Amino acid sequence: MRIQTEPIGSIPRPVELILAIKAHAAGQLNDRDLGHLYDNAVAETIKKFESTGSPVISDGEQSKPSFATYPIQGMQNLSPDGVVIPFADGHTRQLPKLKSGPFRYQVYADVYVQKAKQLTSLPVKQAVISVSAISLLYPGEGIEGYSRDEFIKDLVNEAAADIRKSLDSGAYCVQIDFTEARLSLKLDPSGGLLRSFIDLNNLVLNRFTIEERKKIGVHSCPGGDHDSTHSADIGYAGLLPLLFQLNAGNFYLEFAGEKNKRQVLTTIKQYMKPGQVIFLGVTDVLKPRIETPEEIRDVILEAAEIIPLDQLGTTDDCGFSPFADDDSTSREIAFEKIRSRVEGTKLAEQVVNQKKHFFHS
Repeated sequence: MRIQTEPIGSIPRPVELILAIKAHAAGQLNDRDLGHLYDNAVAETIKKFESTGSPVISDGEQSKPSFATYPIQGMQNLSPDGVVIPFADGHTRQLPKLKSGPFRYQVYADVYVQKAKQLTSLPVKQAVISVSAISLLYPGEGIEGYSRDEFIKDLVNEAAADIRKSLDSGAYCVQIDFTEARLSLKLDPSGGLLRSFIDLNNLVLNRFTIEERKKIGVHSCPGGDHDSTHSADIGYAGLLPLLFQLNAGNFYLEFAGEKNKRQVLTTIKQYMKPGQVIFLGVTDVLKPRIETPEEIRDVILEAAEIIPLDQLGTTDDCGFSPFADDDSTSREIAFEKIRSRVEGTKLAEQVVNQKKHFFHS
């Protein structure tokens, strides 16, 4: 019996790259020189990823401005005064706001897949942003001559194309980052906002066949940025009944940071559907301590008591640095945590297979 293990996506950028991005924004560095640094960071990240023994890797999102805003990088019809997302430690992130239509992605994630596949023979996973997150760009007051319905139609087409292009470029799987799921329950405890997000994402997912959806997953966490979160106080009990209504094959869930893990596992078991693979986070990306492979093994074995093994996988709680300027975790710690996840998953596999052999002999 094999237990699947995959990363979430982002890896902390090298310090020199973070400084270069800031210099470029200030007009002190040209596009070509920044591009060279992006290329170097991607190549180094993939090499380090390979050294962890991870069977599936990513490019670490080294050249994305953030996990959420890559599709609109360079878009001119935006203003900076969009939705504000507050984090528990007091800092905020603010999305831009769309000023006019039509809406079109400026960057599709397949460019990252193609670049990474040139540098490795390992399967490459690609993360994309959810259609619901991008929907927040449309202003509440509306846009003259471009209705919200027109925007949503364009947006769904673009989000589906983003996934399709990544699959066609040879991505091993595509992960939809849906970190606003828990946040939506904080903003609207009735679940109405979350239901609208689920419906919107299903409009995209329904563009794909059942077989294709086996290669498409959804990541949910309470938001991880500068070692803080925006919705860790929102539990899984209200989220999972709706989240598992998404027509995706895989679900990547924050788990290591949860206090009552047994309760989370029983909630997952209650609401998961046949055929859905649940990848549990077994490394806490907000804490610098590196989990031992043995600790991770024990977490997996406990989960296997509740979740069927053929529907169980492992991952990290969240991306290590979803935003390009997040230097709260070092690259070294991130890769060591990944290495522990890979080794701990293998240890759990050995125990499971030994038990299986014992009972069959």
